[in-house]
Amino acid sequence: VEGEAGRTNKSSSKMNSGSHTSILYLLLSSALTWCLRGGGVEGASPIVVNTWPFVNATQRAWDTLQAGRDPMDALVEGCSVCEREQCDGSVGYGGSPDTIGDTTLDAMVMDGDTMDVGSVGYLRGVRDAIAVARSVLDHSTETLLAGDGAYSFAVQMGFKPESTETAASHHMYEEWKNNNCQPNYYRNVHGLDGCGPWTPQLEAENEEKEKEGKREDKKGEERDEKKEGKREGKKRLSERYNADINYDNHDTIGMAVIGGDGRVVAGTTTNGASHKVHGRVGDSPIAGAGAYADSSVGAAVATGDGDVMMRFLPTYQAVESMRRGMTPEQACNDAITRIAAYYPSFVGAILCLDKEGNYAGAGHGWTFTFSVVSDLTGGVPKVYSVPPLS
Repeated sequence: VEGEAGRTNKSSSKMNSGSHTSILYLLLSSALTWCLRGGGVEGASPIVVNTWPFVNATQRAWDTLQAGRDPMDALVEGCSVCEREQCDGSVGYGGSPDTIGDTTLDAMVMDGDTMDVGSVGYLRGVRDAIAVARSVLDHSTETLLAGDGAYSFAVQMGFKPESTETAASHHMYEEWKNNNCQPNYYRNVHGLDGCGPWTPQLEAENEEKEKEGKREDKKGEERDEKKEGKREGKKRLSERYNADINYDNHDTIGMAVIGGDGRVVAGTTTNGASHKVHGRVGDSPIAGAGAYADSSVGAAVATGDGDVMMRFLPTYQAVESMRRGMTPEQACNDAITRIAAYYPSFVGAILCLDKEGNYAGAGHGWTFTFSVVSDLTGGVPKVYSVPPLS
């Protein structure tokens, strides 16, 4: 599915060389076409897009723009709604406990005019992750703060210390432990089928397993390791992905906003994957992975198996592809296909928006839905779905 911000066709009428009327007509026609298309410059039509059908967040961002505030305000206001509403349990406090029961938050904002970024990773004890990321942007020269340092900075900036765990997240953690800590994201360790202690297997043990010839991966498929894995061209397919990522445990909100002045911003916020390894930081706070914006081109945001996706910087790739002339649809498809070439079982999606307000989404391993609001939707969010790429 690809949306368009009022595409028009230029007049094909011929102009007589001496006709002032024809010249004036063509000038007016070109100006009208530029205005209708947005143009990514002053006078462009505002638009908000975000991953998943989190329409309350979409609407809040739009309303913030309509109140005359800037796109960065709209981005933070919109995503903050999802943090407070705990969208699908994978955004904000009280969700996705890690292997010791902590809920930690990742978030980022990026300004496409200046290319400045503010982000936080592994934030615990403050619930307003994307607002803290905005403070990193506004009140420091740093790009990414993490862990205790991110918490200390947030408190310095006046954010209220408040637990990111809840009774619900503690219950999730206890249920996981009662299920022998399954699923988890360890590999090549002793204790994989239980709650640890997880200790590394010796290389000799791994070599012995490889000699067995075949093993069943997490999806129940068998791979022939005698041939060092399947290959596609020169690409060796990797098993190092998170097979348990799905709708229920990983619905990061990524949002991109274009203001009336053509300024493009993008950002993300999430509490990561459920039962992640303690200390894990995902793709969401990484510029070019979770989100990327450049006002001269557009923006892209991602969701899904961030541990795989960050290895490819897919949002940066998509924006650069649009810079080279790809449509949002082509850029999204290309970014996802690059990942699938190495990780054919990964689950993820990307949403692309060009400076003219054209947008598209692409997903792999799941049906991807996203939300859009603009003047063309009557100021009311619309939700689109795209089937997974084959």
